[in-house]
Amino acid sequence: MAKIMVCQHVPYEPLGTLDPLLRAQKHRIRYVNFGRTPLAKPSIAGYDALILLGGPMNIGQEAVYPHLNEEKALILQAHQMGIPVLGICLGAQLIASAFGASVGKAETAEIGWYPLHLTPQGEKDPVLHHLASDSKVFQWHGFTFDFPKQSTALATGTVCQNQAFRIDDAIYGFQYHLEASLSLIKRWLHLPQHQEELGDEAATQKIESIWKDTLYNIDDSIHLSRQVFSSFLDQLPKVNQLHYFAHR
Repeated sequence: MAKIMVCQHVPYEPLGTLDPLLRAQKHRIRYVNFGRTPLAKPSIAGYDALILLGGPMNIGQEAVYPHLNEEKALILQAHQMGIPVLGICLGAQLIASAFGASVGKAETAEIGWYPLHLTPQGEKDPVLHHLASDSKVFQWHGFTFDFPKQSTALATGTVCQNQAFRIDDAIYGFQYHLEASLSLIKRWLHLPQHQEELGDEAATQKIESIWKDTLYNIDDSIHLSRQVFSSFLDQLPKVNQLHYFAHR
């Protein structure tokens, strides 16, 4: 059983498919809800893993959302302590920024289902190797990141090139929403702020098209999410034990 800190930014971007896995393994979850407590200054000390979820804010808005700097400090603290980290969408961008990589607006936003391609390193990665060459993942983002210099590139895309990376043994950044369930995607498609992102007179048609793709892809995506997230969680005791004996 591990004690896991989860940084959540808005109520409509939760753990999703990760939640039942964490609870089934009886991990202890502590949420840091920056939407409610934007000035919180949590410490990773005493925790076994850090998970950073998505959100509508972006790197570069630290003056408006000072918790973004706090989260980057948490990431670096976890790295120094050998604590595994998983960042999803904004969370991945926070990891990239914390390690000095550029994060900025993408030329084209990715909203919907897109193919993901593993790099040779990704095919051998203990967490991401479950992906097939034709795996499709759900995306909803308008910003993208460069791979940090010290990272291993694990997956690429056809619209936004950089999609997944690993730093050291157990710091993972995923641009895509592998945690998205059917109900979560349905909720996202009908949020007013998300509909604004779709942005034109064809928004209704876009929503219908994305929903049709969702019904087609969701079962495979949920199966894949269980495999990938379970493999990430399997690393917790191994990584922590190695870190402990290396620093005793």
